[in-house]
Amino acid sequence: MMRRAFIATTLAAATLMFTAPPVLAQAAKQGIVVQVSDDSEANWNQAINVVRNIQNSYGKDKVDVELVVFGNGAGLLKFDSPLAGRIDDTLANGAQVVMCENSMKARKLTPADMHAKIGYVKAGVVEIIERQKQGWAVIRP
Repeated sequence: MMRRAFIATTLAAATLMFTAPPVLAQAAKQGIVVQVSDDSEANWNQAINVVRNIQNSYGKDKVDVELVVFGNGAGLLKFDSPLAGRIDDTLANGAQVVMCENSMKARKLTPADMHAKIGYVKAGVVEIIERQKQGWAVIRP
């Protein structure tokens, strides 16, 4: 009886030793939302700086960053914004930039009034809430 237990234990140990290690799933990208909802050009610049700093710190391939603009922040994404060039750079570096359609409607803005390369969401606040539910961090500079 003891011999059978010894053999069983030895076989179990050998199986563990020679079994290939489990394949670990690749870590999911961290998601970060940066909120812009005021009309301060200084805050707009700071938000764009935060996006760039996040990408530089984590690496663009390891983080998804979304700049969500709504309310009084709408001016940041207008085609004639003083920061339009920085929005181009932000998009070129892989961040998503989206504008709230509800805020546009309230301000009587159309896509023709906005930066040509941005995306749109129905409601900026809801976009942030949904991203939070998905585990994204939310930053409001």
